[in-house]
This record gives sequence, structure tokens and C-alpha cells, in this order.
Amino acid sequence: MAKHRTQSIEFKRQVGQEFLAGETLHGLAKRHDICRNLIRVWVQKYEAGDFDEDAAAAALLEQYVELIRFGGHP
Repeated sequence: MAKHRTQSIEFKRQVGQEFLAGETLHGLAKRHDICRNLIRVWVQKYEAGDFDEDAAAAALLEQYVELIRFGGHP
């Protein structure tokens, strides 16, 4: 059984941009080894701006983790 993979927000955004730039679903799915339906979902989310909020939240969380890791105060 195949393992469930979690892709980064940046990767999902990149795939969405490639599709909107004219790349075919089949070509993207084959090149990245992902399901075409998943690409459709990512493109819808990309167009709705969902990845922008997620990326901002992820960046903020990463900054917070780095601050804690190096002994800083939030």
C-alpha cells in the first residue's frame, strides 16, 4: 500500500501556477507522480487564494519555532 504524502503549500501553489500557465493535467500528474483530481483541487484552492493564507500562517509558525529554538521570547 502506498504511503500518504503531504506536499508543501509552495509545491501546491507551483502546480496550480503551472496548470494555469497551460500545462496539462496529464503532464503535471505524470511529472510529479500525483493524481489529476488532486491537481484539480489544488487549482481551485489556488484560485480561491487559500494557499496565500496557509503560506502566511506557516511562515509565522516557522518564525515562532525558530524564536523558541534559539531561546528568544515570543
